[in-house]
Amino acid sequence: MKIALVIPRNVSENEKSYYDYKFFSKFMLTRIYYSYMLAIPTLASLTPSGNEIRVFDENIEDLDYGWKPDLVGISVSTMLAKRAYQISATFRKLGAKTVLGGIHPSMCPEESIQHCDAVVVGEAEKVWHTVLEDAQNGRLARTYKADALVDLSTISPPDRSLIQRNKYINDFVQTTKGCPFHCEFCSVHAFDGQKIRNKPVENVVEEIKALNLASGRYKSKGKAIFFADDNIIANIPYARTLFEALRPLNVKWGCQASINLAQHEDLMGLMREAGCGSVFIGFESISEKNLSAMSKSVNMRHNYMEAINRIQSHGLLILGSFIVGYDFDTRESFDELIHFIDEANILEPVINILTPFPGTRLFQRFEAEGRIIHKDWSKYDTKHVVFKPVNMTPEELLAGYEKVNKSVYSFDHMYRKLKHFGDTGFWLDQNEADPIKLQHRILFSLRMFSLLFSSRGERSKFIIRVMPKIFSKRYRITKILQLLAYNDHAYD
Repeated sequence: MKIALVIPRNVSENEKSYYDYKFFSKFMLTRIYYSYMLAIPTLASLTPSGNEIRVFDENIEDLDYGWKPDLVGISVSTMLAKRAYQISATFRKLGAKTVLGGIHPSMCPEESIQHCDAVVVGEAEKVWHTVLEDAQNGRLARTYKADALVDLSTISPPDRSLIQRNKYINDFVQTTKGCPFHCEFCSVHAFDGQKIRNKPVENVVEEIKALNLASGRYKSKGKAIFFADDNIIANIPYARTLFEALRPLNVKWGCQASINLAQHEDLMGLMREAGCGSVFIGFESISEKNLSAMSKSVNMRHNYMEAINRIQSHGLLILGSFIVGYDFDTRESFDELIHFIDEANILEPVINILTPFPGTRLFQRFEAEGRIIHKDWSKYDTKHVVFKPVNMTPEELLAGYEKVNKSVYSFDHMYRKLKHFGDTGFWLDQNEADPIKLQHRILFSLRMFSLLFSSRGERSKFIIRVMPKIFSKRYRITKILQLLAYNDHAYD
């Protein structure tokens, strides 16, 4: 069979979402994306040889409707559902059978089946072979549901050979599935389960070695890895073994972890030695009432400021995630959050508007309370207000969100924090042989010229005050690049 595997783009027209990463493309002066969805190379690895496969990621390329597949598999998150339905409709008109899978079809199978020939509910590893057999024999069922969670020790590594890896900033690797927490706003535990499942460390090592050995058009040596685990320290003994195995590989990587990482001094030191440069942590709120309401009890046991200082003292840059719009937020909460982010020296905060995704307890509660405004899934990107807040209007919540973004990514705030990290020696280069440093410096210089034709005021401050430092070894050029891109996102 001829099989197309598709990653849709976000279709929030004429607007940018943090998770759409369009600012990376604009900033890097080429059509480039943050990373690929692991679901697609996973499906490729599960597809038997003898089938002709093409992968289309709309974030880096246009779909080729002139190529006529027999079967189309589309990976769908909630904010991509609208576009996925459009793609499915087009391929069906051309005579192809379409299959939708991923988090959104798994949570909304009745809706999704109206837009395709078959829906996969749950992890595809358990059912993809049956889908292919049925499609080949012309007996495609309407729904395929995984009867159990996959054992990660039994699966083959994702097949990235069909992906244009030179078009992505990072490679994604996943070592762990499952989350023991039960946050009201999150659907991970509903999709991946609450039992922690680990991929054997030796398998992870071989997967990473294969990434760095890739050659030719898709060569990725020098590219960073982001571990897509929801919490890389969910299993502490496993994490320690993994970090020990990563140390001799000489790779740069980032990850997601819970705030209780701050309790493990030896683990943080080992992470830094193994090549970790950044940790994405979901702080979510600085209000204990909000944390209690969202069932984020793990955060309530920690002093945020102490934890942040302890983690960053190990050379691990924190990317902190915050949610605005929870039930105990008020109009004053936005200024309080700005002050906290600045005081804590969180250089790369990610600000999200509370979003009730299908499959979460939050969605169920808001629907029961009549607080969901609409179900235009393309607006479920954490940048739009899709529900009725308690202590403010939707318009006030959106204005507060924009205020926080513009403030924490203003050049005054960015410069002060960059100076802080520079003065404390945080930015001292650990690897003088960085193969992509020169490329980043050149791209940064080019972007500086384009800034001369952009808005004045805030950006001119950055040019005057930061430009003299761009070739200084005290600063990691990649981080300055990212910050400038985030600033463009905040101000456009």
